[in-house]
This record gives sequence, C-alpha cells and structure tokens, in this order.
Amino acid sequence: MDKFFNSLRSMPLRRGPARMAGGVAGGIADKFGWDVTIVRIIMLVSFLLPVLGIGAYIVAWLLIPAQDDTIILQKWLRKF
Repeated sequence: MDKFFNSLRSMPLRRGPARMAGGVAGGIADKFGWDVTIVRIIMLVSFLLPVLGIGAYIVAWLLIPAQDDTIILQKWLRKF
C-alpha cells in the first residue's frame, strides 16, 4: 500500500491552504491558477448530481495529499 500512497505524493496536486472544508477546491485552484471561488461554485453545481459531485469530492479528499504530504486514507488504514 505504501507504494500506492507514495505515487499519490509524487503528483503535483495538493489540498490547498485556502480551505473551507477539506481543501480540495483550494488545491485544484492553486494547481491550475484559477480563482478558488470559481472552483467552489463549479463543485457546488456538481453536487446537484449527488453521486458524482459529492462522491468525487470525498474520494479526492481521501486521496489527495495535504501540503505536509499526509494522506487521510493512509492515516486511517494505518490504524487497523
């Protein structure tokens, strides 16, 4: 499993410091140089399709490393 999480850390995408919830919108905005408000609006619109929008956000929150390289899913799996 560590190989999988290390490959996630090698990606240039990080959950951003501009956080309202999990930092996913802030990370996407930072990566592409977009305004975080626009990314948040796009995410809110995608939540109208609950399985797609909310599901994708949760998966991204679990798998995208934070600024300090911590991955939430990896932390949870280490507890078991």
